[in-house]
Amino acid sequence: MYLIVGLGNPEKQYEKTFHNMGFIAAGDAAEILGAKFKKRECEASVAEAYAGGEKIVVARPLTYMNNSGRAVKQLMAKYKVPAERLIVIYDDYDLPKGKVRIRAEGGPGTHNGMRSVIGETGLSAFPRIRIGIRDEAVNIPIIDYVLSEVRKDDYELFAAACRKAGEAAAEFARGVSVEQVMNKYNQK
Repeated sequence: MYLIVGLGNPEKQYEKTFHNMGFIAAGDAAEILGAKFKKRECEASVAEAYAGGEKIVVARPLTYMNNSGRAVKQLMAKYKVPAERLIVIYDDYDLPKGKVRIRAEGGPGTHNGMRSVIGETGLSAFPRIRIGIRDEAVNIPIIDYVLSEVRKDDYELFAAACRKAGEAAAEFARGVSVEQVMNKYNQK
């Protein structure tokens, strides 16, 4: 059993914002795995797939970013998912725009959604995929930036980054080790 969680905000007004990169990438992962978001449970929209005899749940928390940990904790309990089979995808202001980085564990950095996940689950040793959103040319407060829409000029860059993150998550959920996924997708 694997659990892929893409962090974001559930309302339509946030659909094209930087803070929804995790939602977009989770949608890409679900598509790659042949799953559709058909049900709601544990305060999340959920898609289910199977690969190699293993169940894979792809989820988008409906709790808003700052409370994402509630949904993750509930899903992990319901499906009895160990930390090493959880992978969280999210936007990361600490990385340059369009960069995708995978880590086997770590802290939340500047991300309140990850702060919630770590706080609610009590775990930090789980794989995560970070999609860089920082644009050195933009000088506004982080909270305003993450909730702003991706510029049309950058749409293809972020669509490609989300797709790459979705592919990495799908590989991980198919049983490829986190180290192998990191070696493949963390290339410069």
